[in-house]
Amino acid sequence: MNYVYAGMWFVCGLILMVKLGKENRVFYAAGGFFLVLGAWWLANELTPEVDLFTGVPGWILRGIAVVALLLLVPTFIRHSREENRKFQEEQKAKQPKKEQDGDETK
Repeated sequence: MNYVYAGMWFVCGLILMVKLGKENRVFYAAGGFFLVLGAWWLANELTPEVDLFTGVPGWILRGIAVVALLLLVPTFIRHSREENRKFQEEQKAKQPKKEQDGDETK
């Protein structure tokens, strides 16, 4: 079953890098993080004598995850806000001139 999880991480990483990487460069970093997760999960399954999710290897993985989150979350938030701002501007531009100026009477 752990091979399925490793494959899932690889597929998610590749989708982020190949499909969404053209939209924004941050998806390359996010996809790379998912590829690291897939490799970690696969290495854990292939080496049953060592549990890579506990002890020092587990803390290394947690450190990688924290660094990835600290780098990626602000970038995703900034990207989301820019997209939302663009959407709001487009919606405002689509409104008739009378509604934009606040001259609408009820």
